[in-house]
Amino acid sequence: MKFNGRNIQVSSKARIGKNVSIGDNTIIYDGVDIGDNSVICNDCILGEPVNDFYYQNSYQNPKLIIGENALIRSHCIVYAGSTIGTNFTSGHRVIIRENTEIGDFCSIGTLSDIQGEVKIGDYCRLHSNVHLAQKTILGHFVFMYPYSIVTNDPHPPSEYLKGSCIGNYSIVGVHSIILPGIKIGENCFIGANSVVNRSIKDYTLVSGEAAQKKMDVRDIITRKGRYYPWMYQYDKRMPWEGIGFELWKENNKDRDASL
Repeated sequence: MKFNGRNIQVSSKARIGKNVSIGDNTIIYDGVDIGDNSVICNDCILGEPVNDFYYQNSYQNPKLIIGENALIRSHCIVYAGSTIGTNFTSGHRVIIRENTEIGDFCSIGTLSDIQGEVKIGDYCRLHSNVHLAQKTILGHFVFMYPYSIVTNDPHPPSEYLKGSCIGNYSIVGVHSIILPGIKIGENCFIGANSVVNRSIKDYTLVSGEAAQKKMDVRDIITRKGRYYPWMYQYDKRMPWEGIGFELWKENNKDRDASL
C-alpha cells in the first residue's frame, strides 16, 4: 500500500516498528508503540489523550501498544492506555477508548465503538456498528454481528456500572442487546433482535424480547447435518484451519481460555 507522506505527525516519544506504513493526516501521540509490519491508514489518531489531558498540567500520556501485523483503516481513533495484540484488523471509523485489552487475531468492524475498560480475548470478530460498554468482557472466539450492543448501566443515568461477560465461542446475532451484568456462557447463540436480560448457561440458544431459551445449540440440525458447536464446521482464518478443531483443541488443551 502506498501513501503520500503528507501531514503525518509522529511524536518523538512514540516507537514505530520495522516496515510500518503510515497514511496521510495521521497523528501518533506520545507513548504509542506500533509493532513491525503494521499499516496505519489515512486520518487516524493513535494514542489519543485521555480526559485528564485537558485538566492536568503534569499529564503524561499512558502507553498504547499495538502488536505486529496490524491493519488499522482510515479515520480510526485509538486512545492511550490500551493494549492490542498481534494481527489486529479494523474497519473504518472505529473508536477504541482507554484501558482496553484486545487479544491476538481480532477484528473490529466499521463504525464500532469500544467504550474503554473492555477486555476482548483472541480471535474475536466484531462486525460493523457494534457497541461495547465499559467493563464488558469477551472470551475467545466470540462473534458479534452488526448493531449488537452490550450495555452496563442498570438504572440509567447512574454511576454504578455492571459489565457483562460473553463466553468463549459464543455468537451474538444482529440487533441484539445485552443488558447490564449478564453472563453468557460458552458456545451460546443469541438470536437476532434479542434482548438478553438474564444470564445464560453454556450451549444455549436464546431469542426474543425478552430472550427465552429455545434449545441446546447442539440440537440444531441443518440440511448438512449438525452445525453447532460451529468450530467443527467453520475454520476460515481460525487457528485450526486445515487441521480441524478437534486436533487443534488437543494440541492446545493447556491453553487458558477462562474469562
